[in-house]
Amino acid sequence: MNSFIVQVASSDHTHFAFEICELIEKSAKLRGTGIAKRSSDYIVQKMVEKKAIIAVLDKNMLVGFCYIETWGDKQYVANSGLIVKPEYRSTGIATKIKKLAFEHSKKMFPSAKLFGLTTSLPVMKINSELGYQPVTYDKLTTDDAFWNGCQSCVNYEILMSKNKGNCMCTAMLFDPKKKSKNRWNVVKKSKLYGRFMKMKRTRLTKSVRSNSV
Repeated sequence: MNSFIVQVASSDHTHFAFEICELIEKSAKLRGTGIAKRSSDYIVQKMVEKKAIIAVLDKNMLVGFCYIETWGDKQYVANSGLIVKPEYRSTGIATKIKKLAFEHSKKMFPSAKLFGLTTSLPVMKINSELGYQPVTYDKLTTDDAFWNGCQSCVNYEILMSKNKGNCMCTAMLFDPKKKSKNRWNVVKKSKLYGRFMKMKRTRLTKSVRSNSV
């Protein structure tokens, strides 16, 4: 019987690195946004450092992956590069990967703020269930190394035109010192959010065009 295994990645999984890089790149192209491109060496490093979560089927087939990054002298932590193979989507694997990455991140960096930038409603739903809240960009890390990772995104010009203060992604933050009892319900707000994103894209795009004239 086939069984999914979701676990902290290790040196035993480094042979998946190149396939993971290809999946990240394909996913970014399909979304029309930029998951920061990473080399296979970088993915291997994350596995060896136990800073990655991997999902496999029967131990020898890749299903999904994400990795953990720290910024601002480990004061901020991001669970990045979440990918699931198309044929395994809508199976709950992404939720399991994100939940394990969340718990593992808290154990490794208990005082850090966990954050993310995403345009994906499913990812926002998972984040909101974990206790993340939407925030403005000024609540995120100011580490230039993080923002430089956005250079591979098609919306990078918009980000820079706003001095890293706004873009197409929604910023979400989990602060262990400020646990909120009222979780943001992305499901109930999804239609409203969809309309907001259309307006946001139109306004930001017009702003960039006017500034470039």
